[in-house]
Amino acid sequence: MSTEVERLQWRRNKVLQLSSEGRSQPQIASILQVSLGTVNRDLQHLRRLAKADISRYINETLPLEYEACLIGLNAILAKTWDIANNPHSNEKDKLQAISVSMQAYSMKIDLLTNVTVVERAVQFVDRNGGLIRENSKSTTDNKDDTSESIQDIR
Repeated sequence: MSTEVERLQWRRNKVLQLSSEGRSQPQIASILQVSLGTVNRDLQHLRRLAKADISRYINETLPLEYEACLIGLNAILAKTWDIANNPHSNEKDKLQAISVSMQAYSMKIDLLTNVTVVERAVQFVDRNGGLIRENSKSTTDNKDDTSESIQDIR
């Protein structure tokens, strides 16, 4: 059984690789010597997995990374201003610190003004959350899909 599952995973990886190379579904089917329906089902399965991965990234990883980036930029700004305002710092170090702080401000502005991209992604997930959760559920209920695809291997 695990050998069949491994072959199924191998085939899906090849379908993804060939698709990313710009191959058409009929070309992929011909190369892998499987039916066009099998390639279509594999691509549908891969799309469901990709949607679930994107949803998970947007909901779990992105908010924390965003917050960590802002905190890091604020720490850089605090340190650069400490150096720039330190009476014991030489002029060269003060100018470099101010230059770095300007870059940090620029990055922070970019991050804060590009939040609309993040908001749109979150809104997309919220709007399509039912569909994405449904697709995620279907990936957990994947036994039917897997057994059907395993039959394709035979």
